[in-house]
Amino acid sequence: MSTDAVVTTAAYEACPVTGVLRTIGDKWSPAVLRLLAERGHGFNELDRSIEGISRRMLTRTLRSLEEAGYVLRTPYGPAPARVEYTLTARGRSLREQLRALGQWASVHDTGL
Repeated sequence: MSTDAVVTTAAYEACPVTGVLRTIGDKWSPAVLRLLAERGHGFNELDRSIEGISRRMLTRTLRSLEEAGYVLRTPYGPAPARVEYTLTARGRSLREQLRALGQWASVHDTGL
């Protein structure tokens, strides 16, 4: 193996794609992003719309996407407390990239 082709840990960590995939490459983030690409959703609506996700995991996923700047959490009113999640401009800019990746995956049958 040529030493020219070695990817160092520093280079891997510095790669911008690595950071994006860490955030959106988990099991549930693509489903959440897909739903929010259509329109804003409340927490309970997201919970009902994603089969198999626990409320705890949905909370963690939403927090991660919010921290990364892809999702905006907007609380409404004191009673009853309601929260809506929407995509930020950054999240909306990711939609086309994910759509293209989905089309590529369909063509190349990546369902391992």
